[in-house]
Parts: sequence; structure tokens; C-alpha cells
Amino acid sequence: KRTVKLSKPAQRVVSLAPSNTEILFAVGAGKQVIGRDDFSDYPAEAKSVTSIGSTRKLNIEAIVAFKPDLVLSAGITNLEQVKSLEDVGLTVYALANPKDLDGMYANLVTVGQLTGHEDEAKKLSENLKKRVSAVTDKVKSASSKPKVFYEIDGTDPLKPWTTGAGTFIDTLISMSGGQNVGAGLKDSFAQISSEEVVKQNPDIILLGDTKFGVSIESVGKRAGWNGIAAVKNSKTFAFDDDLASRPGPRLIDGLEMMAKVLQPDLFK
Repeated sequence: KRTVKLSKPAQRVVSLAPSNTEILFAVGAGKQVIGRDDFSDYPAEAKSVTSIGSTRKLNIEAIVAFKPDLVLSAGITNLEQVKSLEDVGLTVYALANPKDLDGMYANLVTVGQLTGHEDEAKKLSENLKKRVSAVTDKVKSASSKPKVFYEIDGTDPLKPWTTGAGTFIDTLISMSGGQNVGAGLKDSFAQISSEEVVKQNPDIILLGDTKFGVSIESVGKRAGWNGIAAVKNSKTFAFDDDLASRPGPRLIDGLEMMAKVLQPDLFK
């Protein structure tokens, strides 16, 4: 983890990850963002900011030309490229990859401090915590916890990718009053056999991969899946994966949406 000390708040910031960009705009530093990675598509205003490549291949020359006060990298940023930026004299701060919501709140405050928006960041964090409490307080009275299969990538329908334990997706499922079918897998993200999903018989299926062509209809046509409770009871839903996988403030949007799907009677 790299730490930096700035003599004054950064006014010209390049963001190297979608979660960083979302945080910058959320704490009120959106107008200070002068460059962003290809995948930073939220909020809508972020799309008008010049792109400097993807996390895999950054345009170092373009970043240097911007003369940023701060380059905000993330856990997904290639470390060799971070070093290349530092070697040309740029100030790079690697925002820690949070493992829980408390880590995400801490990142909001850190970005607020770096950009001169500490008060806004603290207010945002407190507001998000209240929204989380509103959900978890209701979920405490849930009469049952449905089994949930969350599909990240069903490009290979015989071995779709899902989430194991300890990820934000897994955390949101638990906080929303559900049980993650993939919680017993060895890795945080892993493939699970189609037969195993049928065996687990989830009550609810959440598709985080509909933007890649997977549809509710196509899932129901997979071999044996027509017998799954979620398919039989029309409990298969498209879910915006950005709300569950990007470690930024919209995780709370994801929590609220997921809770309404998993515990609809509690959120009428």
C-alpha cells in the first residue's frame, strides 16, 4: 500500500478504477477529475471525462500530459504501471481494496481528505450507515432465509462463475437475509457445475451477467434447471453487478435492491 502526503488538496485527479471514480464524484470531487479509466461509466458525468485506457493498459503519456496533482489507483491497477507513473514523478495513491463496508467507508474519508472534501465524505459515510441499519433492522424479523445463487458469468452455462464466501456479493446476500449457495466454495470467485446448482436448488437466482447476453429465459432452458425452485416460481432476476462488485458507495444501493428481492414482504 502506497501512502502520500499532499501539501494541499489535489485539484487535478486521474482515477484508475471505476470504484475510485464513483467515490470521487460521491464526495463532491467530480469536477477535479481530469482523467479516468475506460470502465468508469458512473455517474453519467464521468463519461465526459477523458479516458486514459484500461486498468490493464494505461496510456502513461496521456496521464503525464494531464499534469495531475494526484493519480488514484486501486487494487485492480497493474503495479508495474503504478511504478511507471511514480518513476516519471507523479504522485500516486493506492486506495486499499476494502474487505468490508467499514473499509469502504474509510476509503470515502481518505478520498475526501486527499481532495479537500473531508466533511462531505464523513456526512456521506454517516448517511450510508443509516441506510444500512434501516435494511438490517428490518431483515432481523425475516421468517426465513432463501437460498440464493448469484451468477457472475454464465458464458459457459455448464460451469457458471459465482461468488464464494467473503466477497461483497456474499456479504450483501447475507445482510439482505439470504444464504449464498456458493458460500462453501474454496475461492472467493469460482466456477460451479450446473448439476451442483440444480442439486442446491436455490429459491432465488440473481443474474449479474445479463449485460453479457445471459437472460432469464435462457437460464430456464439450461438442462435440469426447470426443476429449480427459483425457475419454477419465477424468482430469477436480473441484477446490476456494478452495485455488488464495485467497492464504492453504490454498494448500499445494491444492498437495498437485493433486500427487496430476497425479503419482499419486509420492504413493501
